[in-house]
Amino acid sequence: MLAIINGYVKTICGEDIENGQVLVENGKIKAVGRDLEIPAHAEIIDAKGMLVTPGLVDGHCHIGLFEEGIGFEGEDGNEDVEPITPQLRAIDGINPMDQGFRDAIEGGVTTAVTGPGSANVIGGSFLAMKTYGKKVDDMVIKDPVAMKIAFGENPKRVYNEQHKSPVTRMAVAAMLRETLYEARQYMEDLEASVEDPDRKPDFDLKLDAMLPVMKKEIPLKAHAHRADDIFTALRIAKEFDLDITLDHCTEGHLIPEELAEAGKACLIGPTFGPRTKYELRNKSFETPKILADAGLKIAIITDSNVIPIQHIGMCAGMAVKAGLSEKEAWKAITINPAEINGIGSRVGSLEPGKDADIAIFRGNPLLDVDYETAMTIIDGKVVYKNNKVSI
Repeated sequence: MLAIINGYVKTICGEDIENGQVLVENGKIKAVGRDLEIPAHAEIIDAKGMLVTPGLVDGHCHIGLFEEGIGFEGEDGNEDVEPITPQLRAIDGINPMDQGFRDAIEGGVTTAVTGPGSANVIGGSFLAMKTYGKKVDDMVIKDPVAMKIAFGENPKRVYNEQHKSPVTRMAVAAMLRETLYEARQYMEDLEASVEDPDRKPDFDLKLDAMLPVMKKEIPLKAHAHRADDIFTALRIAKEFDLDITLDHCTEGHLIPEELAEAGKACLIGPTFGPRTKYELRNKSFETPKILADAGLKIAIITDSNVIPIQHIGMCAGMAVKAGLSEKEAWKAITINPAEINGIGSRVGSLEPGKDADIAIFRGNPLLDVDYETAMTIIDGKVVYKNNKVSI
């Protein structure tokens, strides 16, 4: 058993606890509070003067699929030779030995939702995973969590260079629709074949991969920066009665009323850095505040390795500087991305019964430039200890 004592405990879903305690047993959080009964055999971690939070959650990144400092040999996130590839699964391309995972735990990031890039109209499935381990199968929290789709400049540019469709936004939407129509028919035929075996379709790996989407077991994960692309994503999701999240949502602050009416979760970022393409011209750290004020559930993301994953707290802090409340900023990198991706019952807050994924900071990663991650705990195990910080 672990007992973290004397820290300022930020539970996220409840009140902050000064001089709080967190008890950990068998990889789970057993109790959170003050003046808890601590067994004599417990290993004590004295967090006096430090901030104790749930492990941070990046709700959209590409960690392990675009490996740090390697180039082509480590780029496994875009199968950019055909635009429709729902059969691809992130789990088959992730290298848990990538330096990005070490960076994550050194930054207090304990959960990453990672998957294919945005070269293809349909890119494949995302998963949610812990950021520590040697075997990706053992690190998975949920697989799949979403099916990646992409609008706008990226698929247009990739396939224009190959002189084949899609080279327009019309074609991107049409190819997505065509696949959704085929997947719906495939699902209906499978369901009908229970009573009528003659209706059973030949197995199709691509369409079979789309079944969790069509059954609304997982959402479409829509890469969309520009307002018109966001509306196209929403239009198609409504047309097929599918769940969807709006990822990047760069121009979301220009259309808050319309997004509030749609009511879909928005994963905002990467906002730090230059405007590297035309559809980022309206990028702003004000977007999280405007959309949160509109009543939308938001997450702040790094899109790692666009922004190094360990700097997710800095991104949330920049949103605070632009007007987002600190409380909402913390939720945007913990419980909100966890709930958006269907893993909120396990991670994202310090509550009894949840996975013991905990970050201990000297200073506040949202507000202090000179903060340090003192310790990172995943599933009740200390996976990182900063020797420069006495704890």
